Amino acid sequence: MTKKTLIIVPALNESKAIGSLIAEISRFHPLQHVLVIDDGSQDNTAQEAQKAGAQVVRLPFNLGIGGAVQTGFRYARDHDYDAAVQIDGDAQHDPSFLLCVLTPVLKGELDLCIGSRFLTPEPGFKSTMARRLGIRFFSVLLSALTQVPLTDPTSGFRASSRRLIECFADYYPVDFPEPEAIQTARRLGAKIGEVPVTMRSRRGGESSIRMFKTLYYMIKVTLAILIDTLKKRK
Repeated sequence: MTKKTLIIVPALNESKAIGSLIAEISRFHPLQHVLVIDDGSQDNTAQEAQKAGAQVVRLPFNLGIGGAVQTGFRYARDHDYDAAVQIDGDAQHDPSFLLCVLTPVLKGELDLCIGSRFLTPEPGFKSTMARRLGIRFFSVLLSALTQVPLTDPTSGFRASSRRLIECFADYYPVDFPEPEAIQTARRLGAKIGEVPVTMRSRRGGESSIRMFKTLYYMIKVTLAILIDTLKKRK
């Protein structure tokens, strides 16, 4: 039996990039299973996504990346999908790696497969020095807590199994959710791993993480991760 896979594309004011991104995704995945979550955009993101052939859910106001992604997981749960892949609406994630990220989940080898930009020798976008330091910090922290070697825990290019779809539909971290979601998945007994991918610089929109907020987010997410470790393992 063929397994159903949903591509979740959270997007905020990405009208310049979303159309070409959907066109790229269509080369590797049927458009009827591509869902763009328009997170309260003030531009034509939703219209451009619909014009490109994707399914679109429009949120009435901005929920943030966590709320947008959770909306995608709820859609995946309610429509009986076996796996879901997150891919950013700014086109930083290269759709040609969709199958690489998805295959370990479809084979049942992993419940959460993360696309890491640091596992490939190929040149690609690695983010700013400040962001790389933050990534390194969470790599060390989460590798120690989960006992899983992690190189790119902030990557939003990741695939989740049906089991995690159901869990994340009920609860998904709100701000800068990717690192905390790893700890949550591990607490739930999920099998977690990484595969190499190449990332690109964003084609439009603006990053939701500003420089002056970097330290704030690091402290906030670290506390959330540590609190999650105190919760009962399921």
